[in-house]
Amino acid sequence: SMSSWILTAYLITGAVMTPIAGKLSDVYGKKRILLIIMIIYAIGVSIAGFATNIYFLLSARAIQGIGMAMFPIAFSIIRDNFPREKLSIGQGVISSMFASGAVIGLSVGGAIIKHYGWQATFFTIIPIAIGLLIVVSRFIRVNEEVEKERQPQQQSQMFVETEEKRFESKDNKETNDNRGSKAKRRSVVDIKGAITLAAAVTSFLLVLTYLETGDSGGKSTGSLQTIIFLVIGIISLALFILVEKRSSNPLVDFRLLLHKTVLPANLIIMIVGFSMFMVFQTIPILVRNPPPLGFGEDAVSTGNIQLPFAVILLVFGPTSGFIISKLGSMKPVIAGASITSAGFFGLLMFHSTTLSLSANLAILSTGLSLTNVGAMNVTILSTPRQFMGISLGTSMLMRIVGAAVGPALAGMYMQSNQSILRINGIAQYFPSAESYNLIFLTATALSILSIALAILLRRRAIKLAIPNVH
Repeated sequence: SMSSWILTAYLITGAVMTPIAGKLSDVYGKKRILLIIMIIYAIGVSIAGFATNIYFLLSARAIQGIGMAMFPIAFSIIRDNFPREKLSIGQGVISSMFASGAVIGLSVGGAIIKHYGWQATFFTIIPIAIGLLIVVSRFIRVNEEVEKERQPQQQSQMFVETEEKRFESKDNKETNDNRGSKAKRRSVVDIKGAITLAAAVTSFLLVLTYLETGDSGGKSTGSLQTIIFLVIGIISLALFILVEKRSSNPLVDFRLLLHKTVLPANLIIMIVGFSMFMVFQTIPILVRNPPPLGFGEDAVSTGNIQLPFAVILLVFGPTSGFIISKLGSMKPVIAGASITSAGFFGLLMFHSTTLSLSANLAILSTGLSLTNVGAMNVTILSTPRQFMGISLGTSMLMRIVGAAVGPALAGMYMQSNQSILRINGIAQYFPSAESYNLIFLTATALSILSIALAILLRRRAIKLAIPNVH
């Protein structure tokens, strides 16, 4: 369906621009790049409500997708302005805004569409976007010179210096014969890397969309169109890795990406994105489909059922940050992954009533909050300050990948497992009970995998003696 393409357009530009914006923020300043991205997002929101056809709307959504690059920059600003022991609280607030905003947006958006039309969903965001732009411009202070002069605790300083030397050692070897050009090199964005990344991300997201919707002509899994995009994606990804390894100024530093703590933390973040967006897609369909394959509720009731999920994400994000500031990151991450597994297992076993749905969603959001905030905190504390933008941009890219794969896989399950219902004498296809079981079983298995990753992450963090983590 075209609704999937509207999401795909948003995710493509978001996935491509997130690491690029992270790199640009490291070079040209976080506040400057943040304001530029916010302006672009405001433009995308403003024109979307005036769309006269689907292609206009897709273009506007693509422009809006650039706004996803705001999040890693926001986390970087938190890193620059908060002391290490309070970082988790600051980024917990941002994480809760991101997650609960998505749920609230879906719920409120449904009510707005019902009463005022889909155009109103964009028009209502315009004053909010402009207001936030003014607030950031006037009140957000990013003084990197002051931050550089701030004296960290001795243990933190020793770790950061060790990490900076390790990540910069290769750069120093490459520039021994041309030290004067180092600053100039760092001001240049890796164009080849950006192009190959864009080609890879776009191709894979198109494949996922075709597989989810079956729009590629005939059988989606065997269509020539899907296979072509898959091949293009694989080739582009291989070229991207080759380009980045040879680049003196890579868009994604694989030494950082494969760091002993950053890699498992990013994988956990990807699983969180997978789980969260799978819920965003699956629950509304289950609630709104007619009985006995659903509950036959309207958009407002769907929002009410998801309300506990949103409220707990909103409240427990900052609370998770406070817990992490007291206990370190790893125990909450392990506990959060375990709670998430319990929540998905509860959805697998008990999703026959709206009450059981709401209760299990509440459990699920508690676990996701702890896991997401803790894993992101590990990434922040494991990354030298000068690499913060690109590191968090990569983390956000992993989250977007999970956010794209989760709904696509759910859509594939729903497409391949359907039942027929007669409504007003007309036979119609709807996702069967087996499709929901497969969705929740897959999410449960991945959540259990995140527990194993969290245990591995804790061992590595202890071995590396990363401060404020374990």
